[in-house]
Amino acid sequence: MQMFDLTGKVAIVTGGNGGIGYGIAEGLIEAGASVLLAGRNEKKGAAAAAKLGARAAFMVADVTRKADCEALAQAAVAQFGRLDILVNNAGTSIRQPPQDFTEAQWHHVLNTNLTSAFLMCQAAYPELLRAGAGKIINIGSLNSLIAAPHNVPYTASKGGILQMSRGLATAWAANNIQVNCILPGWIETEMTEGAKAQVPGLNANVLARTPAGRWGTPRDLAGLAVFLAAPASDFITGTGIAADGGYSIRA
Repeated sequence: MQMFDLTGKVAIVTGGNGGIGYGIAEGLIEAGASVLLAGRNEKKGAAAAAKLGARAAFMVADVTRKADCEALAQAAVAQFGRLDILVNNAGTSIRQPPQDFTEAQWHHVLNTNLTSAFLMCQAAYPELLRAGAGKIINIGSLNSLIAAPHNVPYTASKGGILQMSRGLATAWAANNIQVNCILPGWIETEMTEGAKAQVPGLNANVLARTPAGRWGTPRDLAGLAVFLAAPASDFITGTGIAADGGYSIRA
């Protein structure tokens, strides 16, 4: 359908070499887009791009650094001729009681999850202006809405992602740039495998509380990302959409 067609569009997906980022990149490519993946692991990133095919490329980048973010935006234009879509997916988590976090750990989580997304939005903005329109999709979390005791910096960063998306949406709507937030629930990734090992009873809790009765997969987020990147969502901005199998609505 034309309203979901991304043919000729170009996207950057940070943290796109695995997990949720890879699943979203795969969906964007299937819809017709070209995608520049960004991450720190060159071997993993190159393998992901090769698997996605000719309309995918990978660039090593540390998106907590402004210069790397600007280089990514420039590389997307150099490689594919333009930039239309930005997916801010890079993220990390440290799980421990809040009183045990060091200042360095706090800043590491906030810089990786929140500051990086803001820097990438700044870097992408001039290119989206040149394209005449743009879509920014920030990856939040259930923890943008609800909280847990073992990951307070992560929760703070993901709450910030949602509010940042709303602020940018109001600032850039006149430029025909829509900014929205996907709020994944419990998704099977390398990061959540670590959570299963560290948080007693997590797997059983997720299965019991999720009305869908299962963990999500990165593929479950691909369709929503395509929708938010496509003309179908041109009048939707500043919103956070949960993709969690109903976890966040269950009492």
